[in-house]
Amino acid sequence: MSDSPKEVSDKETAPYAPASADVETADHGILVATAPLARELKGRHMQMIAIGGAIGAGLFVGSGSALSTGGPASLVLGYIIVGSMLLVTVQALGELAVLFPVNGAFFTYIVRFVDPSVGFAVGWDYAIGWLTVLPFELTAAGITIQFWRDDVNIGVWITMFLVLLFVIQIFGVRGYGEVEFVLSTIKVLGCIGFIILGIVIDCGGTGSQGYLGAQYWYNPGAFANGFQGFCSVFVVAAFAFGGTELVGLAAAEAENPRKSIPTATKQVFWRISFFYVVSLFILGLIVPYTNENLLNSTGANSKYSPFVIAIELAGIKALPSIFNVIITVSVISVANSCTFGSTRTMQALAERGMGPKALAYVDSKGRPIYGVIVQLAFGLLAFIGESNNENTVFNWLLALSGLSFFFIWAAICLAHIRFRHAWKVQGHLKAELPYEAMFGVAGSWYGLLLNILCMIATFYVSLYPVGASPNAEAFFETYLAAPIIIALEMEPPARESVKRINPQLWTLGPSHMCIKFKTHDEQPLNSIVPGKTASTHSIPSPETNYFLRPSRVKAIQQSTGSKNAAQEARSGFLETKQFAK
Repeated sequence: MSDSPKEVSDKETAPYAPASADVETADHGILVATAPLARELKGRHMQMIAIGGAIGAGLFVGSGSALSTGGPASLVLGYIIVGSMLLVTVQALGELAVLFPVNGAFFTYIVRFVDPSVGFAVGWDYAIGWLTVLPFELTAAGITIQFWRDDVNIGVWITMFLVLLFVIQIFGVRGYGEVEFVLSTIKVLGCIGFIILGIVIDCGGTGSQGYLGAQYWYNPGAFANGFQGFCSVFVVAAFAFGGTELVGLAAAEAENPRKSIPTATKQVFWRISFFYVVSLFILGLIVPYTNENLLNSTGANSKYSPFVIAIELAGIKALPSIFNVIITVSVISVANSCTFGSTRTMQALAERGMGPKALAYVDSKGRPIYGVIVQLAFGLLAFIGESNNENTVFNWLLALSGLSFFFIWAAICLAHIRFRHAWKVQGHLKAELPYEAMFGVAGSWYGLLLNILCMIATFYVSLYPVGASPNAEAFFETYLAAPIIIALEMEPPARESVKRINPQLWTLGPSHMCIKFKTHDEQPLNSIVPGKTASTHSIPSPETNYFLRPSRVKAIQQSTGSKNAAQEARSGFLETKQFAK
């Protein structure tokens, strides 16, 4: 095989299923014995998952209730705060996912770098959140169809969408990726179209309203209900942004994680700034927060979507139906994400002994079959929509997911902080990282602090709800996730399955990754020749074949003053003989 970079395969990674010999018996770290998940997500899949994967009813419908209770300024500021916090969180997750593209992603990192009990609690809370969101999304999809046909029983539409999800699961992660690519593209185009339309409406280009400018920010005003109204935006924003972390979870099934994950995480900035902040800013310019229809902007009642209301106020006849199609597509997309997020998390939990063993099973096509069955079984709860008390039931189901995202994002930031601490303690350089978070450790501290502040603000508005006196039902409908997290953390499996390890004993070298990198700028550390590439693409030896880019080798040389980069780099890693046990 030639050493020329041009003759190296374009595919940067090759799948590698770790055998039982690859289990980390010393620190119970990243890898465990399992059948491999299929690595079939391409770069375009990862980018669309990052850009539009979680855009759904939380943005298109739920933002209406936030506008009503907080006003346009609170709406935009709340989404900017949560969005900036999520941006640094996804960057931190991206750094970890590139180095450790493994199943369970952030759950695995939290177990490894924070505490097993915290990882257990966060993992199951995340899985339960997606399990309970699925029936809501299926019912929401049925409600959006009733925009046109309210004479057909909603159970018919729920059945159709549930069957559609079942068919998608047959094709495994490739099916998820392709469907998400198409649906996310439609959502992105819908957001762009609304922004353009909103500018035209605001400038008086259509409708009888004339030029609007920023008059609704003066009358009725920019803020509503004072500080309480401002705090009420955070839970809605968390639900709307929830799912952005799926790009990290998808790393274990990405065909080329070292290339696709950095690109995908960078796309999150455009998603937050453009599709959320800009669209909601324009929404606040063309819809007054006093509009009575906004009071019904809950769940997936697309008739009262603020986006649809804005179009109707402009007197445009056909567009409300067209935008309702986009809302329907968005809801189906989030339902598709539910099956992916929950099944992969449950599989990783079970693999570590933190869940039923059957859930760890992955078939020959890389599908966690039993996890899929459990998720689809939860989808049957959507038929609760047939009852007269469906709103009460779904409010309690959604209470499990809204606040939980703050716990999960905070734990991701903390895992990144702890990882960087261990990386530094063991003598590693930042230049050795295959991908470095844009905002570094400072960004993770910022994200952790903001998550805590958002949880405090949510606690305040849960205790003193807008326009109502304190009551237990209102409090737990918003803050139910907190006692559940605490209860899960105190569960015996959380503390018995994995013991804590000193950061100085963690194995951080890339030799135990389930990926074999083979690009023209990667080479075995024990045979570094300037300007040359690796002449072998076999699975790296757990003891000798560390892979470092020439740029990282040069950084090590400059830092140590030694020409023997291989020896100096080896000294920065822990002994990995335990992997051969």
